[in-house]
Amino acid sequence: MAAFNYEALAADGRLKRGVLESDSARQARARLRQEGLTPVAVEQIAAREKRMASRRLGGGLSAGALALLTRQLATLLGAGLTIEQTLNALIEQAEVQSERQLLAAIRSDVLAGQSLARSLGKHPATFPELYRTLVDAGERSGRLPEVLLRLADYTEEREALRSKVLLAFVYPALVTLVAIAVVTGLLVFVVPQVIRVFENTHQALPFLTRALIAASEFARSWGVYALAVLVAAAVGIRAALRSPAGKARWHRFLLSVPLVGTLHRNLDTARLASTLAILVSSRVPLRTALRAGEGTVTNLLMRAALTEAGQRVEQGASLARALGASRLFPPLMVHMIASGEASGKLAEMLERTASQQSRELERRIGALMTLLEPLLILVMGAVVLVIVLAILQPIFELNTIMR
Repeated sequence: MAAFNYEALAADGRLKRGVLESDSARQARARLRQEGLTPVAVEQIAAREKRMASRRLGGGLSAGALALLTRQLATLLGAGLTIEQTLNALIEQAEVQSERQLLAAIRSDVLAGQSLARSLGKHPATFPELYRTLVDAGERSGRLPEVLLRLADYTEEREALRSKVLLAFVYPALVTLVAIAVVTGLLVFVVPQVIRVFENTHQALPFLTRALIAASEFARSWGVYALAVLVAAAVGIRAALRSPAGKARWHRFLLSVPLVGTLHRNLDTARLASTLAILVSSRVPLRTALRAGEGTVTNLLMRAALTEAGQRVEQGASLARALGASRLFPPLMVHMIASGEASGKLAEMLERTASQQSRELERRIGALMTLLEPLLILVMGAVVLVIVLAILQPIFELNTIMR
């Protein structure tokens, strides 16, 4: 049976919406007519969800909603409920219509005899490859509730790390925007009004004042065109970065920048280590774990190195030696993995690596923000000071002449 999303008119003219299960759209319409409803639209949820997912930039659920759904699945399955009963309970308590439809579509596939992992695979925009791989491993090993709990923790920790990185750069970005707005306002509106005072004095203006006047005139006359050029350049750069070659060059450049490259490497390493830890601990084969981990690495060079590492592992090389061959992953991570392979505690060492890389990332971001925030304020103050001096210097000279 499949799940269908329907819209139908009741006898009193009200429009009703809901979800029902049927073997076909025709049988769904017949069932609605038997209930005294006039079908307006009947559409299979899986097809509708796939079409809507293609229109969205991201998945169907946010990271927080996916983590909550995963934890609810783990709790209900751990309490002894079957997958069908668990999905029924989640459908009843779902407050968002799109989530209810998604769960109904998954339940229909499960009732048709498919595994939960295969049912989730029909919604790749919502459930990434890593998620489906872990669910499949949990079903095969009989430890699905435990795997889902670890997956919920992983999703929450990854979202928390991403939020910390983004929030760390919010304040500097705001300070920069305010500084640009203040300087632009001074050049376009304030400076022209002040400069009129010196037009009738016919005195020789200092170099700093002449430079300020030139900057003000450029901002008023060519500011719009300069902004248009910047926007066009940004669009062109973004288009260039969409190509694999352009993106690869950009990622190579990021890794070569001293501080930015380290932060970029730490972020990807923390994601990869967390992913491998949860996969290995769930008894997923190492090659499969590496293939799933490729989706969590954003840098194309590191992703290519991870692909090569997977091939080396297939040929019999150890994971530590395979990752260390590229020299793109932190040496500490390689040494900890080697220790885990030697002691038979690879999953534990991967978890420690992920924790260490996350702490290192947070420490570096904290140090960067400690230096960057006062530096931005100093730069903004210096620019405003130069503008004020350029305005006051002719006044001081004029007072000197009058004396």
